[in-house]
Amino acid sequence: MTAPTGVIASKEAADKGQARRERLYSVLIKTQGTLGAFGLGFLVPVVKLCLGDTPKHQLHELKQQLLVPLLGIVAFLAAWAYLAPQVQTSLGAIPGPMQVLEQAGNLWDDHLAARDKEAAFYERQEERNAKLIAAGQEDRVKVRDYTGSPTYLDQIVTSLKTVALGFIIATIVAVPLGIACGLSRVANGALNPLIQIFKPVSPLAWLPIVTMIVSAVYADPSEALPKSLLISSVTVTLCSLWPTLINTALGVASIDKDLLNVGRVLQLPTWRTITKLVLPSSLPLIFTGLRLSLGVGWMVLIAAEMLAQNPGLGKFVWDEFQNGSSQSLAKIMVAVLTIGIIGFLLDRLMFALQSACTFSTNR
Repeated sequence: MTAPTGVIASKEAADKGQARRERLYSVLIKTQGTLGAFGLGFLVPVVKLCLGDTPKHQLHELKQQLLVPLLGIVAFLAAWAYLAPQVQTSLGAIPGPMQVLEQAGNLWDDHLAARDKEAAFYERQEERNAKLIAAGQEDRVKVRDYTGSPTYLDQIVTSLKTVALGFIIATIVAVPLGIACGLSRVANGALNPLIQIFKPVSPLAWLPIVTMIVSAVYADPSEALPKSLLISSVTVTLCSLWPTLINTALGVASIDKDLLNVGRVLQLPTWRTITKLVLPSSLPLIFTGLRLSLGVGWMVLIAAEMLAQNPGLGKFVWDEFQNGSSQSLAKIMVAVLTIGIIGFLLDRLMFALQSACTFSTNR
């Protein structure tokens, strides 16, 4: 006996729904590591709950990954709001969370106002030049760049550019030296004393030396790479390359010797041995060093920008400290929170890259 048409349609719809859920579950499992790398692991149990997975286990996971961190943040904010008004400084009481949030909104409004002024400036310039061209006075046409003060968001972008340049230079220097130290006992013996001597040096000690050298060598700076930005970047490089160098050397030195022996048997040239055997095996430790170097570089950057007076978060903090207004403390705390959040995001970005490039990673 043939089943009714409605029953068949319902069964087909159920089968399609089940297939759709299975595909979504498969995608979820594949992206679970990436979501965890960016601190979004709590989305996994939420989606699994929606797909009908066992509620008890998923609610436990959701509690550990979302509820517990939120409780920690709420407890911190409550302690901050209670204790801050009780501490009096020369600029008044320590601002609480609401005052800091208010100043964050003011900084955003200032950024939007500055962008409006910039747009109006270029609009007036274009109108003026258009009138001159229409009047046949092309020789009087002038194109000028907007010279307004950088906003808070502009200074964040400058800091990110500075730390990126310093980190790239540090990586270019540290990884080859680390590979050399890991493969050669002679290179390791020659470089190890220098590493141990220069690794603990503070950025405040490097900055005057870097400033004098860059000022002497980079006498004709370009607009794309101002001297102050280069000084800050080189200072970041000198303080952040050591974790990458040390971890790269350790990763290369811990490679299974049988792999290197296979390379010798196959008579692989040095470059192919490094690219095909050494780097893939040592990538987990190299990325660990890169994560540490990026964190060190981001911390060093603030001190470097303060002293080099390179427009960025460090200079913003120093200017607000010197300003001494009633709103300065709240703005400084906005900068502190911004530095911490950006540092967390940079670390998560490096961890996501590590997860994509290596088979085994450690949080």
